[in-house]
Amino acid sequence: MSDYLFLIPLFPLIGFITNGLLIGRLPKPVISFVGCSTVFLSFALSVMVFFELKAMPAGLRVIEQVLFTWIPSGSFHVNIGLLLDPLSAVMILVVSGVGFLIHVYSVGYMHNDPGYGRYFTYLNLFTFAMLTLVLADNFLLMFVGWEGVGLCSYLLIGFWFEKKSASDAGKKAFIVNRIGDFGFLLGMFLVFWTVGSLDFLTVSEKAPEVFTYGGALITTTCILLFVGAVGKSAQIPLYVWLPDAMEGPTPVSALIHAATMVTAGVYMVARTNALFILTPDALLVVAIIGVVTAFFAATIGLAQNDIKRVLAYSTVSQLGYMFLACGVASFAAGIFHLMTHAFFKALLFLGAGSVIHAMSDEQDMRNMGGLKKYLPITFSTMFIATLAIAGIPPLSGFFSKDEILWKSFSSDFGHPLFWILGFVTAGLTAFYMFRLVFMTFYGKERMDDKTRTHIHESPKTMTIPLIILAVFSVIGGFVGIPHIFGVTNQFEHWLEPVMATSAGAAESHVLAAGGGDTGMEWTLMLLSVVLVAVSIYFAHLLYKKRTELATSLRERFSGLHRTLLNKYYVDEFYGAVVVRPVVYLSLFLWKVFDVVVIDGFLNGLASRYHEVSEFLRFGQTGRVRTYATVFIFGVVLVVAYMLMD
Repeated sequence: MSDYLFLIPLFPLIGFITNGLLIGRLPKPVISFVGCSTVFLSFALSVMVFFELKAMPAGLRVIEQVLFTWIPSGSFHVNIGLLLDPLSAVMILVVSGVGFLIHVYSVGYMHNDPGYGRYFTYLNLFTFAMLTLVLADNFLLMFVGWEGVGLCSYLLIGFWFEKKSASDAGKKAFIVNRIGDFGFLLGMFLVFWTVGSLDFLTVSEKAPEVFTYGGALITTTCILLFVGAVGKSAQIPLYVWLPDAMEGPTPVSALIHAATMVTAGVYMVARTNALFILTPDALLVVAIIGVVTAFFAATIGLAQNDIKRVLAYSTVSQLGYMFLACGVASFAAGIFHLMTHAFFKALLFLGAGSVIHAMSDEQDMRNMGGLKKYLPITFSTMFIATLAIAGIPPLSGFFSKDEILWKSFSSDFGHPLFWILGFVTAGLTAFYMFRLVFMTFYGKERMDDKTRTHIHESPKTMTIPLIILAVFSVIGGFVGIPHIFGVTNQFEHWLEPVMATSAGAAESHVLAAGGGDTGMEWTLMLLSVVLVAVSIYFAHLLYKKRTELATSLRERFSGLHRTLLNKYYVDEFYGAVVVRPVVYLSLFLWKVFDVVVIDGFLNGLASRYHEVSEFLRFGQTGRVRTYATVFIFGVVLVVAYMLMD
């Protein structure tokens, strides 16, 4: 089946072309079938090639398929080629599998939307771009997919473009990501300039030879690549686009947050681990940005009232965990959390969509409450996802998050401060997620009577994907059970050939980076679980049992609450320091430099020529006798001049 690797991204592209060319001509059932079946075919083929790869010897699990030469120009040679290895195999399963469930869910969620055909067209293009990104065998083809998901995020975030807030959010995502992409491009140029190739396998092989360990060149290269990841995966300081991305349809939010766009940065850093492992300084930058973003976004999530915005800041925070893992050279742990996060975050967003669907598009949790009895399937599945993201054992989030916390403490590239911030963030995550559950599904019903009469459970096209994702949220972590349970970490073992240059894969399966201390690992794991339990207890106390305490605390710490509610005023700060100055400068360049200086000079020059031509045109009478007189007068002057000589 590896000969047909190209079909994995091709199927969604066929869906995009079919629905795109026939927008307005196909009935909804056909649109749904084309949109969903093409992604399912990609998933089915991904499963087949995964097992084919698994059957190969561990050290030889690499399948390349070069389709054709793209750019042959001297020493610059780039193919349209696909690379299947353990890392890309995990990614195509996540992208196509979770993506397929989101497509199916969208059939019910978007059923009455007038832009139904356009929606599935964009969704298929999004899937194609992400699959191209993760299967690309070189930086340049990855960048094509990278820009493709950026375009699709713009189209889907601003899908309801008649709303100014939606169109503004789409533009914001597009512009902010261009900042990160500039860094990615510069990093890619440095890679080619130094290595002489953009092929991932070649770069991984030659990097230790051409780069000096810890040198300025490799550090600069990796930091520039990381700037691209910061933009795409919404890390400080370029995270501001992701919360506003909630303006798009909820299934789009699930696709962006769980399976496509924001995971691209984490994947890129993991894919280039052979470069990052050569520069401890760049790894330190990655770890610091990751852990600070995780903590920062979690604090904002404490005060948000929009159910989707809580989940948005949760995503920013969880992505911080993934970068923390990469920053301490535990790239496998970062990808493991990427995979488990895809299950429970997609479930949380789709569950939130089910709530919004039932509540007639209401997203404010202050207007919800008591929905448990109306939406039993939605409640049950979202509760499971909340347990998973909180890190309750033995759900998937527990294994992946605990692995990151342990590696941040024990790795040679880690630091106890990283663990402390990650540990506190875990407690904050459990608190604000259970705050969401208690405000939405428990307590007094706070919706109006009209909304209450229309509350109903979602159709099966929406609830079945919820149930499937709930199952994976429970069992998804068992592929990465840590060594302290007396077994080999199968997920880390699977990725070892790709991460062979990293510290984590060069070690024994039994000892963690920096030396093994089983007693310490058990202690830190227990502390994490206890903290999560305490956080859940306080969320239960404040938002279910004694809600007046939450009101009292909010009033007592009104300044802090207002700051968190307004997201530390970062958007306002960017507006004042970056956006408005750029706008004012643009207006100056337009109205003064362009209109007055450039247009004024050119228009003035044209006016002078016009005046000269107006004077000269009096000589153009069109009368032969006038021309003859002037001619004779000229001859006389010439003859007189010659006679004077």
